[in-house]
Amino acid sequence: MSGESRAVPGESEFVFELCVCQWAERAWPPCGSRDDGTVSVVARQLGTKHRRWDTVVVECDPEGLARRANFGERELDSDLLHVVRNAPAEWAWYRDALPDPGYPWRYVRAAVHRAADRGLVERRRRDNRIQLRRKWDYPAWVERVVAIENKPDLDASAARDLAPQLQRDVALGLADEVWVATVATADGVEPALLEDLPVEAGILTVDADGRADVAWHPRTLAVDDPGTRILDRPGGGDRDASAARFEYAGVDWKRDKRTVIAERAYGRGWRDYAGAMRPDCRHFRLTDTRAGFLPSCSAKGCHQSAAECAGSCPEFEPEPPAWRTKGWPVEGGPGAAIERLLARQRRRHRPGLEAD
Repeated sequence: MSGESRAVPGESEFVFELCVCQWAERAWPPCGSRDDGTVSVVARQLGTKHRRWDTVVVECDPEGLARRANFGERELDSDLLHVVRNAPAEWAWYRDALPDPGYPWRYVRAAVHRAADRGLVERRRRDNRIQLRRKWDYPAWVERVVAIENKPDLDASAARDLAPQLQRDVALGLADEVWVATVATADGVEPALLEDLPVEAGILTVDADGRADVAWHPRTLAVDDPGTRILDRPGGGDRDASAARFEYAGVDWKRDKRTVIAERAYGRGWRDYAGAMRPDCRHFRLTDTRAGFLPSCSAKGCHQSAAECAGSCPEFEPEPPAWRTKGWPVEGGPGAAIERLLARQRRRHRPGLEAD
């Protein structure tokens, strides 16, 4: 790790995304305070099959979040959630205990085995039948889900391109709030941006020190009502008479999907970017900037993106073997130490999970 430097959030969209995540983790919510005890879990690149958000902030009930730690630090996918949320208090055959999932029971049986292997439920075999019993009640730990789209260079053209995505987010109402984060400029937010973006979406401006200010407050979306999933819409023009195509998203689907997104955020956080980069390269660094720790490349002299920090990079050089054999027991080189540091920082923001 190197000394403190001034971060430039607009240097790349990836670096800007990390700046927004670090700010959200230490300062969310942007308007208000944490006096109510709300805890926020921040993650990046999460969403649904049809939509992926750059930054996701899950506002959690502290007590519920601490009880969620009973189920471990790894995320629970939709199949595991079906098991742990419906596991009975007393022993029962899994097909009697769990509601019909709407897909073959063999997948449920496999999920029961996975849940038991991870210590999430208890399992036994009686009369050649697999029975299960819950160990803990799955808590209602998610209070709100907030989506942030990161656009460091948000000019009028970019706002027009982004508007349809935000309109789909607003119509679906899967997140409680939708925001757009952009780089703060001396000129403030152009009026054209406010005209092109949906009025329901909030706007954050982020300065070079990683601090964000609210330029436009969002509206709270109706997450407890059915949503509208826009599949296709007319492109516009005098000769375009095509009709929009859409479908409804039920309340149950939205509630389950919000829980799945929150579980992914809990398990992955936003520091998992190291898994897609090469911290084992001798040029990889974590630079201490005013916005927080950011990855940097000493060979290129910049904060690199995840796309360019890969084994195909012409500047890539593996760590020398001597770097990986210092200390006892052998714990790897600086790259492995960086991954452990990021893992400890992620765990620190999960109440109930003890740091390594």
